[in-house]
This record gives sequence, C-alpha cells and structure tokens, in this order.
Amino acid sequence: MASNNGKSAPPKKLLVIYNPHAGHKRAKKLLPQIEEEFSHRHISLDILFTESPKHATELVKGADFSQYNGLVAAGGDGTLFEVINGYFNNTSKKRIPIGVLPVGTGNAFARDLGLENHQWQNAVDIISRNQPRAVDVGRFAFSDQEFYYLNILGLGFVSDVTKTAVSLKLFGNISYTIGVLYQTIFLKTHHLMLEIDGKSYERDNIFVEISNTRYTSNFLMAPNARFDDGFLDITLLNKLNRRRLLKCLPTVFTGEHIHLDEVETFQAKQIRIQTDIDKILTPDGEIVGNTPVEVECLHHAVEVFCP
Repeated sequence: MASNNGKSAPPKKLLVIYNPHAGHKRAKKLLPQIEEEFSHRHISLDILFTESPKHATELVKGADFSQYNGLVAAGGDGTLFEVINGYFNNTSKKRIPIGVLPVGTGNAFARDLGLENHQWQNAVDIISRNQPRAVDVGRFAFSDQEFYYLNILGLGFVSDVTKTAVSLKLFGNISYTIGVLYQTIFLKTHHLMLEIDGKSYERDNIFVEISNTRYTSNFLMAPNARFDDGFLDITLLNKLNRRRLLKCLPTVFTGEHIHLDEVETFQAKQIRIQTDIDKILTPDGEIVGNTPVEVECLHHAVEVFCP
C-alpha cells in the first residue's frame, strides 16, 4: 500500500527465520540491535530460531503466510537456501516477498543486492522500503527429489573442495584453503554430458557452476548474470593441469576467468547434466544430491525486497 508521497508503506509484520549461529555466532549478538532497528520503523516481528540443519525449511514450510507481509532469512547463504525451499513447499495461498538479513559468513545473494556481510542496517532499510521485485529461481531435480536455489548450483572441483572443507570444519576458515590444496593434488577430470536448451555438448571437465546471481561466496563466478532475466548462467572449467589451475584460480575473484581458454560460458533456461562418475551437487554451498541432474530457471518465481 502506497503512502501519500508515492512511497510504499513499510511492511507491518514480518516472519523472521533467524540463525543465531550464523557468522560464527555473530548473529546472536546482533539480534537486540536488529530488533530495535525494526521497532524504530514500526515493523512487528515474529522471530523463529533455527536449531539444526534443515530446521529453517520446516519452519517456513509450516508457516501461515496470511499472517505476514514478508518473510526474512537472517543468516548466511545456507539459511537462505533452506528458507527458499520451505517457501516453495508451503501451501499458503498468499505469497509474500522475501527479505535478506546478511548476518552470516557467506552472503552471495545479498551481495547482488549491493550488501556486504556487515551491512545489516542497510538490509533493514531495504526491507522497510517495501519495494519487492520479481526474481528468478533455480530448480534442480535428481533421483526423485526436487530443490530450489537463488544463487548457484555447482559440481566438480568446487563442490569437491566444499565437501573436503566440511569434513575439516574444526580448522575454521582455513578449512576451505586446505580443501583447495587437497583437491588440486588429486586433480582429475570427469567426462561431462551437457544438454543446454536441447543442444548437446561433451567435455573433459573440471567443474560446472550454474548461476542465478553474479557471486558465489567471494568469487565473481558469473559476472554477467542477472537474477531477473529468465536465464541461468553456466560456467564450465575444462581440462587443465595443476599448475595452470593454481595460476587461474585468482581470476575467479575478479570475474576475469571467463576470458580463459579453458573456460566456456552459456545462458540457458533448461539444463541436463550427466557425468561418467557420480558428482556431488552443492547448491548455495550446501551438499545436496548428485548427478545426473536436471536444472531449470523459474522466471520471476518469487518476489524479493530489493533496493
């Protein structure tokens, strides 16, 4: 509902799915300030805390959207992944916009909204403006299961690094670096059979990333991606040796990797992937499923509070 000056009135009541452990428990410390910021804007909150993996999905799935003007994911990319999957499994007739509070370690989708990890106040401001925008959603299916994502779906080297890092999480932030070194030492290609909007390709591949947004973690994986254009952006890294891989990796931080000879990029609405050996899938940094997999872009499938 618009006010007399042409601006949208703030949402009256929000459902907030809050991960208190996000950002190495930084989120828990920030909560009083966040509540105060929303209170100053006369926005009422119902806060539900996540207690374990997949809990956010269950909380959103069982929520009555008719009671709220918006749904907020407060955490990192993992929290947002669970929230979006709960959203699409919720049976409420009313659909409500989704907001993002970047209080986690990785906030790739928030970065596409122009928000860094520490800018939760800016996120509150964006939500309070109440100007939602329709964005695309990635849907992927394997075996008899179906999931949704807002950022990126990966397989191959990057996903194998994630799996290694998860097993070494007791080392903290350095676990990802260890994962990169470990997977580089044992670097192998896999044979990739890829169908993009009906056209077939075969490659000796290192990794595949299917992006809805520009960023994944701190990597500018798909610099030309837009989350509302009706397409997913595909990045392929094909066969190369260990030395070349280590030399090329820094270019992913700037997006210059897309100009490398070993890299191919595509845009697609529907994608099918098969590999000669099963490869794990990592949507938004989570480990969920394996190849073969079918992926599609759901154009303007959800509204998000945007700047």
